[in-house]
Amino acid sequence: MSNESSLSGLTVGFIGGGNMAYAIASGLLKNGILQPGQIQVTATKVENLTERWTPLGVTHLGTDNIALMKQCNIIFLCIKPQMLATVSKPIYTYAQHWQKIDCTDKIIVSILAGITLERLYSSFSALGTTTIVRTMPNTPMQVGLGCTVYCTASKEMSDVVLELYNSLKIMLGSLGLAFEVQESQINAVTGLAGCGPAYVYEFIEALADGGVKQGIPRAMALQLAAQTVMGAAKTVLATGKHPAVLKDEVCSPGGATIHGVHALEQGSMRGTVMNAVEKATKRSAELS
Repeated sequence: MSNESSLSGLTVGFIGGGNMAYAIASGLLKNGILQPGQIQVTATKVENLTERWTPLGVTHLGTDNIALMKQCNIIFLCIKPQMLATVSKPIYTYAQHWQKIDCTDKIIVSILAGITLERLYSSFSALGTTTIVRTMPNTPMQVGLGCTVYCTASKEMSDVVLELYNSLKIMLGSLGLAFEVQESQINAVTGLAGCGPAYVYEFIEALADGGVKQGIPRAMALQLAAQTVMGAAKTVLATGKHPAVLKDEVCSPGGATIHGVHALEQGSMRGTVMNAVEKATKRSAELS
């Protein structure tokens, strides 16, 4: 059974239509994993969604999170961590005073940095026995080169939920690397891969600026810098060699590269990057 056919019966919802929701959905659409009609998106205002999501062919756009939860099999929670209570409290109130929302055969997927499974289950306790998966994706998902880790506290799953969980694995795997991990590792992955694209963009910009300083036109310098980073990253993945080995292969004795590497060492590049990962990891933990 192909990925497309195995997921063809799913309806996937996104509570929050911002950058990460768009990255995930656009990647799934681009890869043919989902079709536009299978996707629903909610936000505080529909007009915030229309301009961005309509070109993808997604027409199920609205503001009713409860309706979305009732209609979708897999629900991505793509809001800012500080908005968790704003989203969960109306759902709790509705379920307690109006009508039960049965999510027994559904999966809620959180991308909220720093928000633990324990807190997520507490926030959505009104949904009864449901399965919540905590993930940490990154934005290169939209071009099929993302990194995602995920975990769940559910030890036993019904056949329906297990099929949904396997479908979720297919979805995440289609967008790049995907690893199931212990929850204790998630904050560190946030600091490395979740925030990492921003570090790399800074490096690309700096590399291009260096080229411009040496007389290369801006547009060309940016393309060369981005292609250089992409090529180097693919070489690491394709060869399986340690980056230090690959670096040594480029550094000929007395050559230009080793002089450049020396300058990076003088600027404490490696220590600075390690500090960035550490700071982001600690901040992720603080958000919980």
